[in-house]
Parts: sequence; structure tokens; C-alpha cells
Amino acid sequence: MAKILMKGAEAIAEAAIEAGCQAYFGYPITPQNEVPEYFAKRMPKLGRTFLQAESELASINMVYGAASAGVRVMTSSSSPGIALMQEGISYLAASRLPCVIANFMRGGPGLGGIQPSQADYFQATRGGGNGDYYLVVYAPATLQEMCDLTKEAFDVAEQYRLPVMILADGTLGQMMEPVELGNYVPRTKADMTWAATGFQGGKPRSIINSLYIQPEELEERCLAMFDTYREIQAHEIRVEEFHVEGAQLIVGAYGTMARIVKSVIMQLDQAGGPKVGLVRPITLWPFPQEAFAKAAAQESVQAVLSVEMSMGQMVEDIRLAVNGRKPVSFFGRTGGMIPTAKEVREQILALCNGGKE
Repeated sequence: MAKILMKGAEAIAEAAIEAGCQAYFGYPITPQNEVPEYFAKRMPKLGRTFLQAESELASINMVYGAASAGVRVMTSSSSPGIALMQEGISYLAASRLPCVIANFMRGGPGLGGIQPSQADYFQATRGGGNGDYYLVVYAPATLQEMCDLTKEAFDVAEQYRLPVMILADGTLGQMMEPVELGNYVPRTKADMTWAATGFQGGKPRSIINSLYIQPEELEERCLAMFDTYREIQAHEIRVEEFHVEGAQLIVGAYGTMARIVKSVIMQLDQAGGPKVGLVRPITLWPFPQEAFAKAAAQESVQAVLSVEMSMGQMVEDIRLAVNGRKPVSFFGRTGGMIPTAKEVREQILALCNGGKE
């Protein structure tokens, strides 16, 4: 099919529509305002539901209601807005309800600024609300990948009955790239008999609940959730490895930062510089620990570097994965500042051959 030039925030909305999203509830916040704007334009024409809620808290609870009825539903926001949704996200996870949540990260903490950031990694990958739970977290690096992962996110959410997050920095929301749509092939249709849709066809009553007074009952619920998480860890890890074999240095990066790192690696390769490899997590949870461990275990590898648009968050998962096999360093900028290719190159060279090419 032909490619269409689209802004990221609009492309993710169109991808969700293609995946069968029947309802969107959201509240405007920079830098993702074009997501609800696009849904507001498209959903009524398709006979689907768009509603701008009065707040992020209202949005996520509307998602809870629609998900309880088995409807494909989505919301989106940016960092402080996602922070406001954490209670509802915890309820969704506890109630085993599928939905898709997009976070176009901006600088923080607090209201911070409106420039791109990757400082919500901990919030996304550690379960930002209360209790024991995880989300599947996708980190696209291109707009095409964001479209493809959004469509996959709806299927994964239904298959495993949990919220799935698309974690993209604000750059991906505002940039434009050609994307190919209309290529959605769904996974096998998930069993939706758990949904609260009444007594149609003699179906037994469905109860959506996250409150368990008896500790034995709540523990049983949590243990069942973690059985699902182990299944996800076994089957849903996604990672890209670029120039890893025989590398002197392994760099870990995701999203926009991975694009910058990859360009630096290609520049160094063309200039006959040190051999550098990139391990790019596409799923931030489950994290591709094995890929980092295997890459770092190579005899050629001297060190590992995590490059992030934050003060250092993913670096902790990389250190756990490398497990002391090689030293792990960090370089990042924060507050909406994006590390430049020149800065990344300098950091790489400082770890390779004493800074000499």
C-alpha cells in the first residue's frame, strides 16, 4: 500500500482506529494534543465513541468502564497526565482489563516542560500505581513502528487481559514520517467471555472487581497475574540488535535516542572508528535482559553504555542484565534536552581507546 506522510500523534490514532478501537477517552495536554483532536474528527464519522473528559482521572475511569464491557478502548496523555491516571491504571491491572494507553513523554518532574523526555521509564516499567503489577510497555523508534506496535498492543492487551502502554517521547508525537497503514492482521480473537455484557446467550454473570478483603484471596489473584506475566516474558520480548557481534562497546538506547545512537554508530563505522553495537529494547517491559547479557558476555566487549533522555533510569535494568560481566556507564540529558550526535560520539570515544578513533 502507498505510504502517507503523517504526524506521529495522528498516525497512532489512525493505527488504533484500524485495529478496531471503538472508544477513546482523553484530555488535552502538550505534546500529544493532536491525538484527541484526530480521534474527535474521525470517530464520530465511523459511528464510534470519542469523549473529551473533564480530567485525566475521569478519562482513565471511563476507559475502565468501557474495558469492563469488552470494548477496544484507548486513552493517551503526557507525563503529568499519565501520573494522574495511575490509580485507574492500577485498577485496570487488578481487574484484568485490556486497554491501550499512550504516553508521549515530556520533561519533569512535576509539570516540568513541554519538550521531549524519557524520564517516565520507572513509572511505566515498575507499575506506577499501588500494588504488585506490570504493564506491557512498547517503545517505538519510528512512526511506522509506532503504528505497528499500537495495533499489536490491542491484540496483546486482549490476549493477556492487561493494560498495554505505548511509551514514546514527545519527539515521536510531533515529528512527521511516511507510514503505511491498512496492513493490520489481528492475532487469533481473544476469549472475551469475562466481559460484563449481561446474560446474553445464557452466559454466566461476569463480575469486574479489584477489591479482595481476604488476604488469601488477594494473594491468589496476584499469583495468577504473575503466572500471566511469566508467560508474557517467555513470548513477548521484542528487541533490535544492531552491529552487536564483535563490538568493542555495547550501547543501550530506546525510542528517539536509539535513532541518534544508530546514526553515530554508522558514522564511526564509515570513518573506521571503534566497533560499536546497539541493543535497542522495543519492549521496555518485559525487558530484554538476555540480549544485553549475551552481548556483554562477548570477549570483544570492554564496556556497556546506556544513553537516555533522563538522569538514568533504564541503566538500572541494563546493570541488572549485565550482572557485573562488564562495567556499565551512563550518559543522558534531562529536562527536555536531547543528547546530540556529537555528545554521544564523544561519550562513546571516551570509553573506546582512550577517546581516540
